Amino acid sequence: MAEKPTILVQLDTDPLPSVFDRVVAVDAGAQYLFSYGGVTPQNVVPLVHGCIFTRGPKDLHRTAIFVGGSDVAAGEAVLAEVKKHLIPQYGMSVSLMLDSNGANTTAAAAVRAASRHLDLGAARSLVLGGSGPVGQRVAHLLAKAGGSVRIGSRRRDRAEAVCMTIRSRVPSAQVEAVEVGSSSDGPRALDGRNLVVAAGAAGTVLLPKKVRDAARDLRVAIDLNAVPPAGIEGIEVVDRSRDRDGVVCYGAIGVGDTKMKIHKAVIGQLFQTNIASLDIEEIYEIGLQLP
Repeated sequence: MAEKPTILVQLDTDPLPSVFDRVVAVDAGAQYLFSYGGVTPQNVVPLVHGCIFTRGPKDLHRTAIFVGGSDVAAGEAVLAEVKKHLIPQYGMSVSLMLDSNGANTTAAAAVRAASRHLDLGAARSLVLGGSGPVGQRVAHLLAKAGGSVRIGSRRRDRAEAVCMTIRSRVPSAQVEAVEVGSSSDGPRALDGRNLVVAAGAAGTVLLPKKVRDAARDLRVAIDLNAVPPAGIEGIEVVDRSRDRDGVVCYGAIGVGDTKMKIHKAVIGQLFQTNIASLDIEEIYEIGLQLP
């Protein structure tokens, strides 16, 4: 008997499920896509039960859940609630993927790009916008790889909070908080760094060109902001491994191709088992297997 068709259940915390995520799911090969908007921890339980009580355990690897939406914290809360209502000890479980606001796949793609040019275990990086959802995940991956990571934020207390979270998950992490709230902070934060990743709010210049030009140790610069002006002044959104004054540069679209490949590959992995839970580390590992 042929295997049952694959079903991806999209749980979006926004009122309208993301069209972007739906298109990628279809292009990744999901045969059926069930999309729900306005999902919260309070209303998600019947949706989970609909996944696990309809097919026998031997077929549940053909059903999976994708948690998305624009609010990463809301997505994390939904994912945590979903996990409470799976029953893996009896085989009644489905694989899960979290990618609210594209934070996991974007961070994985950015670090994957950096790994093509630097030994991440010896890298000295600065993550600007490091207290945001993408920045936190970039910093986590870089710290787990063994490098030295500075986490830059306009407020030092927010950067310190990120450092504490990373240390709780990666005890060996070499992380430090730096405040980048004024123009004079940039040179100090960038001093001695060979990698900078800008993951701040759209339309905000985080690293002026004159500061970047003065950073003699800088080798790789990655700007994840797709909305003008650039987060790293002088980088174009389409830059992909482009040499600019001796620095390898990536823009948001340049990283985006890898992000899309990772996103599709992860969706494909969801249907290999019924017990996978794919968050930032698992998604990055899948990205490392891509050419």
